[in-house]
Amino acid sequence: MKGKTVMFVGDSLGRNQWESLICMVSASAPGSQTQMTRGDPISTFKFLDYGVSLSYYRATYLVDIDMFQGKRILKLDEISGNGNAWRNADVLSFNTGHWWSHRGSLQGWDYMESGGKFYQDMDRVAALEKGLRTWAKWVDANIDRTRTKVFFLSISPTHYNQNEWTDDGTMATTMAATSTKNCYGETTPMISGGATYPIGAYPAETRVVDSVIRDMQSPAYLLDITMLSELRKDGHPSIYSGDLSPSQRANPSRSADCSHWCLPGLPDTWNQLFYTALFF
Repeated sequence: MKGKTVMFVGDSLGRNQWESLICMVSASAPGSQTQMTRGDPISTFKFLDYGVSLSYYRATYLVDIDMFQGKRILKLDEISGNGNAWRNADVLSFNTGHWWSHRGSLQGWDYMESGGKFYQDMDRVAALEKGLRTWAKWVDANIDRTRTKVFFLSISPTHYNQNEWTDDGTMATTMAATSTKNCYGETTPMISGGATYPIGAYPAETRVVDSVIRDMQSPAYLLDITMLSELRKDGHPSIYSGDLSPSQRANPSRSADCSHWCLPGLPDTWNQLFYTALFF
């Protein structure tokens, strides 16, 4: 990989994987000189002795968001400005998913635009599919696959609903988890009873991802981490991210982060799979 660039493109789960890979490579080359450049939308960590760059480009929906008359327009049919920064990477790992379902104050757009029409809202899975098909067409048309390897990280599960990992809602859990009904207080992975596994997170969205990648002229490599991550209800920062005030930490039912993952932790496993797919 000497002289090459690996770029993660997507939302904060892609950033989670990027941070994990920086730590893993640093542990393997502890004496290497490094340089960190933080920015928005792109941040880069360089291993100067090897000329290797690990970058994260924040693009939560992959497709463009533009401002028009003070409103944020999610352009389901366009990738323009974002894509210019992606073309020259030697390895690209894309992801998206969580932001498509956000509503209220967490929603990242005011209107959607598709086919020249503006929408205040639409079915979110349908919107995800439109956006992903735009991404897939852009990759097929703009990325030289003889020099660039393209990956797509499947949708990372969350653990906000305790019923998703109890046995018909009756499996015994810790007192803390029972009181908060999310990942707070969970200290062990989900244990499957026999050969039965949970249904899995985001089933409709996962089908969309599978379908879009299958229809590409040159399909991206799907790094399918959804089910293995679904079992790790114990792997989230919960109230221990360091970003919460004392009052927020005292209210885990509202403040616990059950979306992202601790480091060291589960994203290291994603990167072991990523490394294997990349080199073997």
